[in-house]
This record gives sequence, C-alpha cells and structure tokens, in this order.
Amino acid sequence: MSLRALLLDFNSYFASVEQHLRPELRGRPLGVLPVLAETSCCIAASREAKRFGVKTGTGVMDARRLCPGIAFVQARPRVYVEMHHRLMDIVDTVIAVSEVLSIDEVACDLTGSWRQESVVRELAREVKAKLRDQVGEVLTCSIGVGPNRFLAKTASNMQKPDGLVVIRQKDLPDCLFRLKLQDLNGIAHAMLERLERHGITTVEALCRADREHLRRVWGGVEGERMYDRLRGVDVQLPPSRRSTLGHSHVLPPNLRHDAGAFAVLSKLTQKAALRLRAEGYLAGRLGLYLSYRRHADWKLETRFAPMQDTLACLRLLAALWAQRPRRREPVKVAMAFGELLPHDALSLPLFPDGSRNPGLDGALDRIRLKFGAEALYFGGAFLAQEHAPMRISFTHIPDLKLEADTRGKGLGERALLQV
Repeated sequence: MSLRALLLDFNSYFASVEQHLRPELRGRPLGVLPVLAETSCCIAASREAKRFGVKTGTGVMDARRLCPGIAFVQARPRVYVEMHHRLMDIVDTVIAVSEVLSIDEVACDLTGSWRQESVVRELAREVKAKLRDQVGEVLTCSIGVGPNRFLAKTASNMQKPDGLVVIRQKDLPDCLFRLKLQDLNGIAHAMLERLERHGITTVEALCRADREHLRRVWGGVEGERMYDRLRGVDVQLPPSRRSTLGHSHVLPPNLRHDAGAFAVLSKLTQKAALRLRAEGYLAGRLGLYLSYRRHADWKLETRFAPMQDTLACLRLLAALWAQRPRRREPVKVAMAFGELLPHDALSLPLFPDGSRNPGLDGALDRIRLKFGAEALYFGGAFLAQEHAPMRISFTHIPDLKLEADTRGKGLGERALLQV
C-alpha cells in the first residue's frame, strides 16, 4: 500500500501530434520548429529523430547533419493545446487527474484500493488502451508509479516510449542505482557539477549520503527534501505563488530591425497584460530583454506602482526601448512582468495619477474574448500580427480564449512542411 502517485508522460508530444495528424510523417525523423527557417532550432523531435541525436535545442543545420532526410514542420500551439484537452478528457474517465504539470505530463494521486500494485497496473493499462482506441497508435505515453511524485516521475522515464514502470518501497534505493544522476528530476548541469564537487558521482552515492550532507550540497532544505524523496517519503511543498509572467519570441529575418522588433514586443506586452488581468494579478516590474547574434545580451528593468493596464505598460515599454543599444539587430526579444501581486491584495490609491484605464481595458478584453486576440489591438503591434503566435512553455498551457488568434490552425488543418 506504499504507492501514492502515478505520473503519465506523453512521448515526444509535439512531434507525435504532428505524426498523428499527418500519416505521411509517421515513422520518419521529424523536427518541430518555432519558425520555418534555417537559423531556427527544434523545440521538439520525434522518437525517430532522437535516435540520431536530434533533441530540443538542436539547430536546423545540425539536425540535417545528424539526420539527413529529417523533415521539419512549424509548431502549431493551438493544435497541441486542443489535443491536450482531448487526451485529458480520456485519461480522466479512467483515473482522476490531480494536477496538470505541463502540456504533456499529468500527475494522479492514488488513494484507497488504487494504491495496490495490481489495481494501479490495471488502471495504467486501461488508460493506454483507451488512448489507443480513441486516438490511435501514434500518441503513446509512458507511465510511472511510485511512493511519491518524484519517484513516479523517475519511473516514467525508465522505460520509453510507451512504458509502464512501478517503483515499490521495498525495492528502494537499489532499483535506482543503474540510473545516471541527471536522470533524476531536479539534477541539471549546474547541480550535477555541484554534486561532483562534493564527491557524489553516482545515484548510489547520492542515496548513501546522509541528510546533513545533502543539505550542505543543496545549500538548504531542498537537500533534505531530496533525501526524503529518494526514500519514498511523500514530501509536501508549501504552496507556490507566481512571481513572473512574460513572453519571448525569436524574430524571423524580415523583422530583425527596430520597427519589427518593437512591434513584436508591443504584441507580447499586450498579450501579457491581458493575461495579468485574466489571472487576477498586478505587476510592479517590467523587464525588457534583447538577444543578438554577435553581441552580448542586453536587458533593462523598471519598477512602478502595481498595475495591470495595457496602455500604461506600453508607455513603460517604449521608455525602456528608447535606452537600447543602437545599430544592432536583435534576433530574439522578450518581456516579463515581475513583482506580481493578487489583484485583491492592493488598496486603491487615494489620489489616482490618471494613468489607469480600467474601462478601456475591460472593453478591449471583452472584444478579444468574443472575436479573437487579433480583433482589436494597439497599433504598435501592427507589423507583428502575423508573427509572435501563441507559445507553450514548460509550466504554462495557454488559454485558447485569451491567447490564440482566430487565424490559428485547428486540429483539422495542416501545417507547412519543409523537407
């Protein structure tokens, strides 16, 4: 009865959705790009492409070198979000989804008889069967089960694609020893180097280290949490609060000039301000970030009284933009709101400064929600209306009512293919 968590991870999700919708791409190495350009990079790769070493972040030219004949498609975020909701509805008919962790990963808490290994294995097989019957053979998932979510996540990565692995309390920690340190969630490059500096070079050494040692390695309580997670303890974290909200975009070659870059930033800022209001936040900081091909990145931030007004935010963006390095062409732009506060946590000012336009924003939001995100917008974004589409991050699944353009392709439409 020690099994408390099931984690379901869809395999090569973006690429698998494309292969599901386009049978001619099935079985072929495939890369999904944000923009169909030779200077772009893969945001996803099919399992066939991964066998050649193509992965997230691999540039188009490098992907062609590693995998001659690879096909590329432009990402369709609306399609992936629509499919996500369809898949979640299917999973939820078998086992209750406790938390959506990302667009391709969900956690299910196990209670009662579901904690029995025979029962949860049957549930996992039933989920796989329903997905296969109602969607098809291409969109497979790997399922991990364990005493806590950390170990369930670890189990889901131990057998890909289409795996089902159960980590039992009695098998710990020996069943983890064959893994590499970077196979464990939360151990990326920087943490791997830190572990090695402390003499921990294998998972077995990590499991043998005592609680105080891991606290020193992590520099705080997170080391103790890792100690507990490895032993199957269901670690409860304090509720987290969003700290930033923003968007970024790699500029296509035809927008790598001042007017084009600023238009994209204007569109991103308008979209982010709409999200602020929809999610009930005020922002107290705005940051502008520019990346160049032959120069160091540049950033600048400004702080202000907490607000969520689009026009006031665009004025602040323009002030930051005016201080940018000149005679340089950015290849990527980003903006982010910070110092977020819940809308109801702040009292109204006794003497308003006149910069707030709640009535205007309310009217604009209602029009956009009814007719689409591109139906009405501030003119600074005009040049970018065919660019900077909705994106999907690791932690954010876009709300199609808020962020999707009505021009976005749905499940029945095809994307462009570059061979």
